[in-house]
Amino acid sequence: MTSPELGELDYLREIERLAGRVSVAASDEGWLSLGTDPDANPDSSTPLLRSVNELARTLRRYHFTGDGCTEEDRPLIRLVGASVLKPGTMPAGVEEPYEEVCARLGVEPRSEGWALWNTWSEGDDLKVTMVVSAVETTEGLFRNWSRGRALDPVSPLPSQIAVVRTGWIGPITFSPRGVGLTGLGGRPLT
Repeated sequence: MTSPELGELDYLREIERLAGRVSVAASDEGWLSLGTDPDANPDSSTPLLRSVNELARTLRRYHFTGDGCTEEDRPLIRLVGASVLKPGTMPAGVEEPYEEVCARLGVEPRSEGWALWNTWSEGDDLKVTMVVSAVETTEGLFRNWSRGRALDPVSPLPSQIAVVRTGWIGPITFSPRGVGLTGLGGRPLT
């Protein structure tokens, strides 16, 4: 039987799944270590053991379009947080309908919705919110952030940016970095 032809992202997910099985097997055998390997004592760790341990430490992320794994030509953008606006599914605390929020932001309502990316300008002195079409990327970020994975997306393409506003527009789902930088610990940004 021949294997199905996988797209690049599905290929990465399959590799990650198989690597996860290797990590589980190592854990079941009792020698997996998610801590730092003892490099000082070569008798206690072989190159294979060190490699499997490093593989297990690296496997703590969910892959999504825009995560930087396949878009190596675009730099990552640091986010303090993000939110997703969709018709019929607005973030907690937003009482206005989707169409009104879009009008306030200066964008046309889209059936796919919009993502708000809260970041900084050059030099970290100006807070900005980018309204981007990268909703799927934002949802992938949320999956990682909910597991404590401090991940940033690649910079959006110019065609993905609808508008950039001064200040952070909330409510915000904070990234792990954002929680640390703001000191808010998940409290609503007001």
